[in-house]
Amino acid sequence: MAYSLIWLPDVLESAGLKVARVDGWEARGRGDAGLTLGVICHHTAGSRTGNMGSLGVLIDGRADLPGPLAQLGLGRDGTYYVIAAGRCNHAGKGNWRGLTQGNTNFIGIEAEHTGKADDPWPAVQVGAYHWGVAAILKHVGRSPDFCCGHFEYAEPTGRKSDPTLDMDAFRRAVAGVLTGATPAPRPIPAVEPAGRKRPTLRRGDKGPLVEELQKKLGFDAERADGDFGPKTEAAVREFQRVGSLIPDGIVGPRTWTALDVGATP
Repeated sequence: MAYSLIWLPDVLESAGLKVARVDGWEARGRGDAGLTLGVICHHTAGSRTGNMGSLGVLIDGRADLPGPLAQLGLGRDGTYYVIAAGRCNHAGKGNWRGLTQGNTNFIGIEAEHTGKADDPWPAVQVGAYHWGVAAILKHVGRSPDFCCGHFEYAEPTGRKSDPTLDMDAFRRAVAGVLTGATPAPRPIPAVEPAGRKRPTLRRGDKGPLVEELQKKLGFDAERADGDFGPKTEAAVREFQRVGSLIPDGIVGPRTWTALDVGATP
């Protein structure tokens, strides 16, 4: 059974953001979520390296707190990992603008970051943070005032310190997205920047280049039909997962390069 936040990846993708769906996300949650009234921003306090190294913890939880711990994970490269369409244990006790049911009424976004003062936030990650929050708030009909940091929501005051972002500036940037003043994050390149300059492929594309892709993925002559459908997308995601790439099902420059030199899964 799918939970009610099933709209999340489509809303993010419509905003031009890169999205990776985590297997089983549609039915993952601590029961279903309630009416979405806002967004709570977090950071993972994870490792300094890797794009989304805390993903497993966000899915499964910790010894003291069962998962999922957020609906969305945000990688250092600006990719949104869709973890759960249901209620998540991300907020705890708190209050923001009179709203006290954080786990029920707020979507939680956990951005991969150490939380250390000497660890700068990547611009592409912060830009995606602004645009993702704006897309969600627009979808649910709420203003930027209904986005807060976990440290702003949590009670008693000082219980939480995440995220290490200026949330007043964050809300101004989200407002800028909604009014058109904040620049959009840089999209996946339309073609490879060097070498063969093959276009980025995704579900719905057709033609000889899709057929070439399918053959690189190990499709036999009958299945390599040049139509980038669900089976091709699934094969791309598996190839990316095995190769430690972002499993978004989109064949951009990094995936093309890996396909050229790597073995099929």
